[in-house]
Amino acid sequence: MNLKDIISYLGTKKFWVELIIMTLGMVVTACAVYYFLVPSKLIIGTISGLSIVISGICQQFFGFPLNVSTVIFVINAILLILAYILIDKEFGIKTVYTALILGPMIGVLEKYLPYEKFISQNSEIPSIMGDLWLDLCCFVVLLSLAQAVLFKINASTGGLDILAKIVNKYLHFDIGTSVSVAGWIICCTAFAINDARLVIIGLIGTWINGLVVDYFTASFNRKKRVCIISPEHERIKQFIINDISRGVTMYNVRGGYTGEDKVELVVLLSTDEFSDLMKYINENEINAFITAGNVSEVYGLWGDKNRLKNVNK
Repeated sequence: MNLKDIISYLGTKKFWVELIIMTLGMVVTACAVYYFLVPSKLIIGTISGLSIVISGICQQFFGFPLNVSTVIFVINAILLILAYILIDKEFGIKTVYTALILGPMIGVLEKYLPYEKFISQNSEIPSIMGDLWLDLCCFVVLLSLAQAVLFKINASTGGLDILAKIVNKYLHFDIGTSVSVAGWIICCTAFAINDARLVIIGLIGTWINGLVVDYFTASFNRKKRVCIISPEHERIKQFIINDISRGVTMYNVRGGYTGEDKVELVVLLSTDEFSDLMKYINENEINAFITAGNVSEVYGLWGDKNRLKNVNK
């Protein structure tokens, strides 16, 4: 991509929408890390967790105060080089933005909204929720949601996500499994500053994080596999192709009860497209037998709607 293409891309709606999504995703990530990990020193398998360990080691063993935000910034800068080289340029460039703003965002929270303001003076442990398990749940849900949203637009929160994406690309593990395996290794570093109980909580949290990431990712990517048998199959087919711009597979089938030869249409649709199809069938009172099931992964030319639009011209 040359300079002219880059400038042209910066003026597109897609760029600004994704920029807003990435920024909001990192605001959620920064809040999750600073308010639910830093106070309780829970070490979940993330680069943020590793940064807390490094910061704690510097403080406990060397008497040198080092902000978590600074450590995050340095580690992410190193990992970004790997992202650009080993994954792809788009992922690398987007992750440069998300990773480099995480540290400064946490720094802003440290300065203007320190977590100490939200911790009760009567609390036995330094925890926003007053309970380590509640802190863990809040962190995992917020972080997993942000990760899944960013993965969908070929970006990430940086850090561990970069390692997970590399494992996913070259070893073909599920993204959630990749997050968990890399996270468990980082969790074990927590023995340097925490007792075994906190480390075990962190390992459990990392495992849950992987499961929740997979759940959110599957939910965002979910499509409908729709099977339709109707005497007006040609009319339905034309609506799908011309109005929804999706391809249709047609099968000759025979009814087991009536013995009549019929045509079955099979199509993959997004949730919104499925709603449009059902609305069309209902409004036009088309007699049809329809079944629909969820599909979590689709590969190939399904996403290239412009290809069908060009064919129909």
